[in-house]
Amino acid sequence: MTQDFRLPDLGEGLPEAELVQWLVAEGDTVSLNQNIAEVETAKAVVELPSPFAGTVQKLHHAAGDTIDVGDVIVTFAVAGEAGDAAAAPAAPAAQEAAPAAQEGAAEPEEEKATPNLVGYGAAPRKNARPQRRTRMARADGVASTTDTAVLEAAPHDAIVEQPLERPIERPRSTPPVRKLAKDLGVDLALVEATGSTGLITRADVEAYAARIQVTSGTAELNERGRDAASVPAAAGDERVTRRPIRSVRKATAEAMVRSAFTAPHVTTFQTVDVTATMELVASLKADRSLEGHRIGVMAVAAKAVCLALGRNPSLNAKWDDAAGEIVEHHYVNLGVAAATDRGLIVPVIPDADAMTLTELADAIGDLAAVARSGKTPPSAMTGGTFSITNFGVFGVEAGTPILNPGEAGILGLGTVAHRPWEHDGEIVLRDVMTLSLSFDHRLVDGAEGSRFLVDVARVLEQPGRAMLLR
Repeated sequence: MTQDFRLPDLGEGLPEAELVQWLVAEGDTVSLNQNIAEVETAKAVVELPSPFAGTVQKLHHAAGDTIDVGDVIVTFAVAGEAGDAAAAPAAPAAQEAAPAAQEGAAEPEEEKATPNLVGYGAAPRKNARPQRRTRMARADGVASTTDTAVLEAAPHDAIVEQPLERPIERPRSTPPVRKLAKDLGVDLALVEATGSTGLITRADVEAYAARIQVTSGTAELNERGRDAASVPAAAGDERVTRRPIRSVRKATAEAMVRSAFTAPHVTTFQTVDVTATMELVASLKADRSLEGHRIGVMAVAAKAVCLALGRNPSLNAKWDDAAGEIVEHHYVNLGVAAATDRGLIVPVIPDADAMTLTELADAIGDLAAVARSGKTPPSAMTGGTFSITNFGVFGVEAGTPILNPGEAGILGLGTVAHRPWEHDGEIVLRDVMTLSLSFDHRLVDGAEGSRFLVDVARVLEQPGRAMLLR
């Protein structure tokens, strides 16, 4: 019998997802919870585990397609009676059916099946790696072009006709690099990884694209009998690159426009002598008992923000237009802006105000690592009450950050610079940083915003003052 697998709700009501790549092909036999595809939502890249054990009968979409939640993406041929598969989920209504579908799954006793995506699926076993279908090559070392098409684009009518003799591993790369290769028309199977890890990088793809562009351009000129040096620059569309507006970039743009045109933004600045904070950070880094904890200026600033929000609750509130209410939060879910290859995302640290400085530093480090990998789940980017962004890492002194929708404030940290500064009646070199606070003027008056910024500045000027605040 056959079973259709529909794209489930991947969290937070996201209506669609883009298919990054298939990890299986038509005719493959898959096991329950084997990862079959990678999809990219407006917030994260997610691997889809199979809700069935059986044979892939039909792939309904190709890499690059945008798929609506609830659309059929795979049809499986499965064994057993219809009643046996009745418990299998059919998204988006799969949220309630998922536990029942997993009862018959064979799992080690110490690892029980629990959903790892909203709507369906069992938790992957520890240390498990995504199961990818190997590509095949002929004995002469040339990969089958038909088989490559099956894996890269998953056409519905693809047939592997050539005799296959030995498997070769699928090129290893990250989703952003695979997307870049697709945009440039580069076959990753032909790209050589230059790094020691064997992972194909963005630089590898760009270098290969440049080589084939030069080669093809030279060949064309030779055919026409012209000297390459005499040819003018390419005209028309060849002089521009067009990329579809999708995923994180699309979601970020919509959120920023919505924020800019619904909340009246005001930005105020404060330049701070952070020499004492830098000395504290240096002493903590030298403390062997804190080895492994990367406590930096960002963590100290996050702690200062949490303390200042307790004294200035209007900055930790939201404007509920529908209810006609101002909602003040008695906790701090701190958003930390992270720049990634896919665009800007703002994962959230829940209950940051209850954390120690060390715990905050660890949480910030973990968020950054997951964000760089592109695996931040949608649920980790919701529920924020205030945000912080560090454009100082790019050497920028100050800016006017835009509010995360639904929040009353965002603090930007500028670069730390060694400058002449008045200290104890003398001009000396000190470590100086500029703070940029943007706030929603519907919720926060200028006086309240100024008091908040001064409170943060005082903690950074004299970290010992944090002992006096609550």
